[in-house]
Order: sequence, then C-alpha cells, then structure tokens
Amino acid sequence: MVGTAPKLGAVSGHSKWASIKHKKKATDAKRGQLFTKLARAIQVAAREGGGDPAGNAALATAVEKARQASMPKDNIERAIAKGTGSGADADSFESIVYEGYGPGGVAILIEALTDNRNRTSSELRATFTRRNGNMGEPGSVAWIFEKKGELVVDAQRYSEDDLFPAIDAGADDINLDEDVYEIVTAPEAFTAVKQALEQAGVEFESAELSMRPTTTVPVEESEVAKLIGLIDALEELDDIQAVHANFDVDADVLERATA
Repeated sequence: MVGTAPKLGAVSGHSKWASIKHKKKATDAKRGQLFTKLARAIQVAAREGGGDPAGNAALATAVEKARQASMPKDNIERAIAKGTGSGADADSFESIVYEGYGPGGVAILIEALTDNRNRTSSELRATFTRRNGNMGEPGSVAWIFEKKGELVVDAQRYSEDDLFPAIDAGADDINLDEDVYEIVTAPEAFTAVKQALEQAGVEFESAELSMRPTTTVPVEESEVAKLIGLIDALEELDDIQAVHANFDVDADVLERATA
C-alpha cells in the first residue's frame, strides 16, 4: 500500500540514512578502498552463482553498486573473471555475519567478506570498544532483521504518482521519509520493481538488497552522533561489506549528526 505520511515506526530515518550514505560514497576520498570492497563482493558473487548477472541476482546487485560508485567497467569485468576463473582470489574469501550493540542499545548486524576470521573479529571488537559499543554473540540480534529490497528516490524530483509502476511490479510499500521516498520489496521482486521504475525514467539515490529491522530502538539525539560514528568506523574496515542497525531517528536529527 502506498503511504503518503512521513515514515514512521520500524524504519524511521532509514531511507534518509541510505540517501546520506549514498551521497557520502559518491564523494568519498577513499575511493580506492571502496573499489576494493566492491570488487571483492563481485568476485564472491560470481564464484557462487556464475558470471552472468542476468541469472545471478547477487552478482547483478554487486555490479549495480559498483556502477553507482563509478567503478570503471574494466575493473568490474576483471572482478567477474577472477570470480569465475581458476584463481584462488575469490576462493579465499568467506561470507560471515557479525552482531553487536551500539550506543542507546541499538542492534547492529554486520556483513563481512574475509580471508582471515581472526583479523576481522579482532578489528571489529576493537572498533566496538573504541566507539561505545559491544560485540554480541551469534544469534543475539540477527533475528531482528529480514532481507528486503530497498530503493530510495529523491522526493523533490519525483511525485508519488511517478512511483506507481513499482506497485504494479510487486513492491510491498512506498513511504515518504522527509525528502526521499523509500520503496520496499520482497527480495524476489526487487529486480522487477527496479526495472519497472527505470523504464519509467526514475533514477535512484540507492537501490539494493538490505537487512531491514523488524523492530527498532528510539535513540536520544545526544546519542545519535556516537551511533553514526560507530557505524561509519565499522563500514571503513576493509573486510566489512554492509552494516545494518535498528535505530529510530528523525531524518532532521540524522542530517545534523552527519553534517
């Protein structure tokens, strides 16, 4: 169902956060580190599901993220070749999920691709400790999250009517979060919804499969900067692919905390 009210409840501020992160990555001085992470994700996706994005949703998503980050086409093709070839690069990486808590009791779920579990665990534990958080035991917060497709669109460029093709293509919901719309889909409907919007001429601020919280924790404004600092520090680690959290924060507070 299409929602016209500001986004409330379980995902308050999350589409705004996705938009902020997307813009940050577009101007990130650490572009080389970002490309390394993207290439690693492409390699592993190609190894596990084959080198054709049309038949490998994980690879299609990884390639799309790389394109959004302006990663050169040659880099993308090399990463796919490494993943499908006989080299050991992709084989050396494994996907691991880590869990923890941030300031305000916020649950944090971390997706990593690593060739050294001990190194990754040590770096994560040190980052949590330094940034006012705590590592959790396996299963401590994972149950709070579920995989969904998320597409974020600039509400100043597009109206709700412009997004109706998403509903026709199978989107679960459309919500307004301050100055961005968020389209939520089941994982299996993500590609169809994305293609329907692209065919309608809609451009995205971000579009990806993500782990969304089913319940959230309100965070006091005094704690938000600490929380965002922890999330940023986790995302900067070389082995970390994605960080998900179940905070409930108003969009304007997020803007101030990330200014």
